[in-house]
Amino acid sequence: MTDYFHLSIDRDRLLNLSSLGLAHLGDSVFEVMVRSWLCLHGTAKAKDLHRATVRYVSAPAQAAAMERLRPHLSPEEEEVFRRGRNTAPHSVPKAASRGEYQIATGMEALFGWLYLQGRTERLNELFALVMEEGTTT
Repeated sequence: MTDYFHLSIDRDRLLNLSSLGLAHLGDSVFEVMVRSWLCLHGTAKAKDLHRATVRYVSAPAQAAAMERLRPHLSPEEEEVFRRGRNTAPHSVPKAASRGEYQIATGMEALFGWLYLQGRTERLNELFALVMEEGTTT
């Protein structure tokens, strides 16, 4: 049985995944991390948790977070980010510019890529940088 909470995909298989597939997964990984952080830090009332979550997972917020993370990325991580960022979006949300959406997609692809490798320590390092520097609650 596959353990979907502790994945470790080999490099060849990982390289064959689409950037949008990585971003799809990475979006949920990042959101689960944000939701966990909000619950553990008690920074929002239960009725305000969704609003607080959106403040961190929106494309503009992710784009700003990614700009802070970029100096901390390895060359391989930077390449995954660029690959995700350069994927042509099918649509762009009204609350974000095309550029913000593409940067957010790159960040999501990076988070998905790290998750599929089981690199949770690295995910936590990057997430800590986002929350240390980007806390707005």
